[in-house]
Amino acid sequence: MKIKVLALGKLKEKFLKDGINEFTKRLTPYTSYEIVEITPIEIHDENTIQKVLSEEGEKILSFIKDDSFVITLEIQGKQLTSEEFADKLNSIIKTGISEIVFVIGSSHGLSQTVTNRADFKLSLSRMTFLHQFARLILTEQIYRAFKIIKGEKYHK
Repeated sequence: MKIKVLALGKLKEKFLKDGINEFTKRLTPYTSYEIVEITPIEIHDENTIQKVLSEEGEKILSFIKDDSFVITLEIQGKQLTSEEFADKLNSIIKTGISEIVFVIGSSHGLSQTVTNRADFKLSLSRMTFLHQFARLILTEQIYRAFKIIKGEKYHK
């Protein structure tokens, strides 16, 4: 099982990198985990947002295999408890899917073509987070999910 996170933009903050690196290290006994940073397209004019999202969407889709299970992080996505998220991941794993791809868009969201490709739409919270924070939160929740799936102790 391989888990890949596609995220627009580079992570600059050391404290976020450190947190993600720590949880990535903790994930190694459970799964292959990779974050792919995709260079966003600069928006110089608010009238070009949809065009830029479409172009970014093409870039994102080029990293996704046809047989990958795709989970997009979206405001309108389904909110799950950590236990429900673990159950969701476990049910995907049990189908024999070899790769789960999570997609984190920019502050402007994702193109319709990317959301249409999603097999599941997830919302981390009703709150809004910087997309850089979403990487850390998602990585920790994936780690927590594997601990739950394996019946191992992890703080509540």
